[in-house]
Amino acid sequence: MKREYPSEFSAVEYSMTQKNPTSTKKPEVVVITGASAGVGRATAREFGKRGAKVALLARGVDGLEGAKRDVEVMGGEALVIPTDVADATAVEAAAQQVEETFGPIDVWVNNAMNSVFAPFKEIIPADFKRVTEVTYLGQVYGTMAALKYMQTRDRGTIILVGSALAYRGIPLQSAYCGAKHGIQGFFDSLRAELSHDKSNINLTMVQLPAMNTTQFGWVKTRLPHKPRPMGTIYQPEVAARAITYAVDHPRREYFVGYPTFQAIWGDKIWPGFLDWYLGKTGIKGQQTDQPEAPDRKNNLWEPVPGDHGAHGDFDAEAWEYSPEMALSRNREWIAAGLGFALAMGAVLMGVKKGR
Repeated sequence: MKREYPSEFSAVEYSMTQKNPTSTKKPEVVVITGASAGVGRATAREFGKRGAKVALLARGVDGLEGAKRDVEVMGGEALVIPTDVADATAVEAAAQQVEETFGPIDVWVNNAMNSVFAPFKEIIPADFKRVTEVTYLGQVYGTMAALKYMQTRDRGTIILVGSALAYRGIPLQSAYCGAKHGIQGFFDSLRAELSHDKSNINLTMVQLPAMNTTQFGWVKTRLPHKPRPMGTIYQPEVAARAITYAVDHPRREYFVGYPTFQAIWGDKIWPGFLDWYLGKTGIKGQQTDQPEAPDRKNNLWEPVPGDHGAHGDFDAEAWEYSPEMALSRNREWIAAGLGFALAMGAVLMGVKKGR
């Protein structure tokens, strides 16, 4: 059974955290795309705990209403705006509605995505295009909409939810991997432009590992068995905490989970080996032993009805904490400590030689 309270709490502890503590700080105005399920749903809950005003964007109304209840139970306010992020006009209209309802947008989280699980040779052009429009252009359009308002005030934070697959593609997800690579290039370009303009707007990319989200139950697939995340799996709350931390501590990039580091550095050091290794393990590694129903509904073109929550079917395997995120958060202190240790070692060696 899926747990739908945040994974770091027991059910009792969770019920004790519903009321947002009294604060004199003005509530943040936050926009989250892909907010109806998965990482977006968990992130909405995290901002709800902060008492934020959260605008929830996605296509599935059932999931959006569930996310709205979550945010309100946590102590925040929520605004449901059914939106297809592949429609630039709809995204811009959603941003305007948020500004008119909640006030100036402080944070925009680009999270919406979809995929197709199939060998490249079996994907039709329309499906490949659709994945690109949602996963890549959805982030572009969201960033455009956010910047339209943030640039007039010269403040705000935009989070691009990335992936280890932005650095290293894997088999069976060519459309998704290509889109995530595209986001990385877009991010680099826009960062440089904001730097040139001496902008005070923060732009951060949070690179995620495999997550235990609902997408594996509704992704379009041409595989004989049910899709699954490959490698070490993390709960969506791990991603949500990383995203809210990135908002509070803006930096260029955060890496969540050891597999993210593995993918990035492995591809830099030995890309040819990864081609061979992923070709050998990546097909079976993304499928369970259970046959897939040929008539199962998928969310590529239309949302799957119902409220599916944040978690997928892999709670028993999923990690609830990322030690690597702690390292990523504290890399300056770690670097300083290593530098101090090396300096002290040099001093001690000098003393020893002096004797």
